[in-house]
Amino acid sequence: MQADDTVTHEMAPEQRRFEELCRVASEYLDAPALELLQRAYVFAEQHHRGQKRKSGEAFIIHPIEVALILAGLHMDADTLVAALMHDTIEDTSATFEEVKDQFGESIAMLVEGVTKITRIEVESLSDEQAATIRKMLVAMSKDIRVIVIKLADRLHNMRTLASLREDRRIFKARETLEIYAPIAHRLGISSIKWELEDLAFFYLEPARYKQISRMISETRNEREEYLQQTLDILRNEMDKLGIEAQIAGRPKHLYSIYQKMCKKRKDFADIFDLIAVRIIVTTVKDCYSALGAVHTLWHPMPGRFKDYIAMPKFNMYQSLHTTVLGPAARPLEVQIRTEEMHQTSEYGVAAHWLYKEGNASERDKAFERQLVWLRQMIDWTDDTADSKEFLKDLKVDLDSEEVFVFTPKGEVKNLRAGSTPIDFAYAIHTEVGNKCVGAKVNGSIVPLSYHLNMGDRVEILTQKSARPSRGWLAMVKTPSARSKIRAYFSRISRSDDIAAGRDKLAHEMRKHSVGIANGAALRALGDVAAHMGYRDSEDLFVSLGTGKESLLAVSRRLLSELGLSQNDAIPAPESAPGTTLPPMLTQVTHDTSFITPKRKIQGSSHGVVVKGFSNMLVRLSKCCNPVPGDDILGFITRGRGVSVHRSNCPNAKDLLNEPGRIIDVVWATTPDPSTSYKIDVHIVALNKMTILRDVAAVFSEEGASVLSSSSSQQKDGFIQMRFLFQLSDVSHVDDILIKLLDVEGVLEARRMKAGEAVGTKKQHHACT
Repeated sequence: MQADDTVTHEMAPEQRRFEELCRVASEYLDAPALELLQRAYVFAEQHHRGQKRKSGEAFIIHPIEVALILAGLHMDADTLVAALMHDTIEDTSATFEEVKDQFGESIAMLVEGVTKITRIEVESLSDEQAATIRKMLVAMSKDIRVIVIKLADRLHNMRTLASLREDRRIFKARETLEIYAPIAHRLGISSIKWELEDLAFFYLEPARYKQISRMISETRNEREEYLQQTLDILRNEMDKLGIEAQIAGRPKHLYSIYQKMCKKRKDFADIFDLIAVRIIVTTVKDCYSALGAVHTLWHPMPGRFKDYIAMPKFNMYQSLHTTVLGPAARPLEVQIRTEEMHQTSEYGVAAHWLYKEGNASERDKAFERQLVWLRQMIDWTDDTADSKEFLKDLKVDLDSEEVFVFTPKGEVKNLRAGSTPIDFAYAIHTEVGNKCVGAKVNGSIVPLSYHLNMGDRVEILTQKSARPSRGWLAMVKTPSARSKIRAYFSRISRSDDIAAGRDKLAHEMRKHSVGIANGAALRALGDVAAHMGYRDSEDLFVSLGTGKESLLAVSRRLLSELGLSQNDAIPAPESAPGTTLPPMLTQVTHDTSFITPKRKIQGSSHGVVVKGFSNMLVRLSKCCNPVPGDDILGFITRGRGVSVHRSNCPNAKDLLNEPGRIIDVVWATTPDPSTSYKIDVHIVALNKMTILRDVAAVFSEEGASVLSSSSSQQKDGFIQMRFLFQLSDVSHVDDILIKLLDVEGVLEARRMKAGEAVGTKKQHHACT
């Protein structure tokens, strides 16, 4: 015996704790299970050898203590083995395949499940985020034992929290109170739940914790005397009725007392039910008999009786609860249940493994029953503050319809399974979605069609000039993202319609030498819109742009509103006797190179009409490449006819300094089919090998002849491209832009602004 004592004395702390684990486990596990436990200890000890915890003790002690907590819940052998190895994949060189080869797939899956949950790290913890992480933890666990192991892991960490920095202690305590304790409560493991809450309370509210502890200590003798008197009365009554019962007092936990003080706004001296009496009987029938006996002894308090046997709580809890006016007319809470109900109350889901015998398939059926149960939660009563709001936060959909991903700051977003970075971008903010040009998942650039996985960390890349693509509608999975994309195109469509309607009316009114941008015209437009039943002039422009309203009818009303007749100041389409030439033409009549009297031009060259002249040489300026539909102006050149510019062309602004050379030009009503136009397109895309081929294919399919192209490499893996192409029917330009946006990798495709160059905001081109 003396030799044995010496060996025990010299045994390392981790060996002593493992011996204690084996002793506790041997009370309900057989020899093969204990042998498996020994193998797991050797495996974990070898891989953790040399590692230390913050407290300075050997790291292996932590998994042993976690397994001891689980052994106290009588969890099965696989759970204890997984607990011993739960940090090996995360913190050592051990791999999933190695654990699987030595201990089987079931245990390896448990270890990997705990590892995934351990990797969930956040920088801050809002109430909403805490609720989301609670959902995530349960949703990530295909096997409920993973959560039970994690709860035991957190409990031991809380017991040794003092070795961390103060800020980390406070954060971990809050995380425990808002995430792990509610999960323990949800799973019905009250023995873990109460200790987690009290430990978190100790670190979060140390002054209140010590105050309540001191008050309880000061009143202990009085309470114990009162409790003993109550227990004696109850035992005598049960003996009289022949009810076999175990009767004991249950002190309230410190955090529950604190909650009651806060919830009911009472001082400690005003709370009398600091203890509850628990009566454990043999059968359900005896539960109701004992209840009758209690109500015979003392008057029940109205509204304080709960039958959780007939209607169990969401976490399978069953018991009869009643509050009576006990000895000395003090409130006394009494709980009555059977032994089986008591085991479920203490161990929750872990009660399924209590003294459980059977094979893995039977355990799998038990897990399935638990998953069904988790879907059938119902509300609980005043043992949880704000229970309705709490229940709302805790509801979990455990099918495959959700995926949880992280922002770069560690905030959690839950999306539908199959969601893409576009869904994630719109979940953050509408403008983030609208300006999205790419995404990084776990640090690597991925296509926007990438399907996000559970636990991915996602970073959205944005650009101010970016806009959504209609192709996104086929990629997104969340209704919210789809709705926001449609709303964007609805707004853009209206904006385009307004611009088209305004241009149509401006061109029509220009025939009458009337502008629509001055104050008088704007007021008249508002009146015309009201008379025609529109809310404002923009609604009128939309109808003009979509062709729903007659352009002629609107122009007539506007002229009438301005006090002009329809024929006022309308230039003749041909030169007529007495026509006054612009001053510049008068000065340069000796140079008639731009006049071709022998050629009768129908409409005008390039589909442009010079007001008042039918035989003018017209050139479309190369600096801005105007096309039908653009707002244009004409400039009289020396010897080369009239040069036509877009009104917003930077060069045109310079030409306005010579007003004598400006002449009115408009697009012909019937375009010349023999005329072709040049269009500049600006494209931003991900720089991938096939992007040039895919873009060029769009031009080819639409019959557009590419005249030139250029590109420039940008940061973050993007490329900017410019294509100059030629097209006879400019109505196809919008179709080309839409198809370009549908090309995978293309983030932006638009017609270039007048004077714009690739890689610059604005650049003037020389007029030729």
